Amino acid sequence: MDTISRESNNSYLPIAGVLAGLLALIIGGVALAKVTTLSKRVPEDLQDKLTSLSTDTQSAAATAEKASKGIDSLQRSTQSAFDAIGPEVGALKDAVTKLQEAAKARAVAPKASHGGGGEAAAAGPGEYKVKSGDTGTKIAKATGVSLSELETLNPGIDWKRLKVGQTVKTK
Repeated sequence: MDTISRESNNSYLPIAGVLAGLLALIIGGVALAKVTTLSKRVPEDLQDKLTSLSTDTQSAAATAEKASKGIDSLQRSTQSAFDAIGPEVGALKDAVTKLQEAAKARAVAPKASHGGGGEAAAAGPGEYKVKSGDTGTKIAKATGVSLSELETLNPGIDWKRLKVGQTVKTK
């Protein structure tokens, strides 16, 4: 151990540590002096303002929650209304399509019935040739088909002005 103590120990580390501590102590003292010179204080009504702000925040949160529930309810009712209207719109579209087809058939039917110059060809299966004195009711009884079905199958025919030899669909 004699060799350790005899060696010269020229370490400056302890001295640097002491100097750093003194420097920190001086900076802390200066900061304390600056803080004590400040004349600003916390407002006395700060607690009241914070309480009021907290109450307002809770009220706004409750109102937002109520609005969110209202929006959800409105969305559900709107969706159910659209779900209810959808089939009705589809039915209306089908009805309009049928009316358009009937109008086209009426526009074509008079041209077809007046077209030929001679005797019309014999009726095929699912057809009936109009004879003298026939009416829609008589044709319906003769073919076993209701008058409303005949009218649906033959949208271009004027049932009040049937012509002898005119062809009526029965199926």
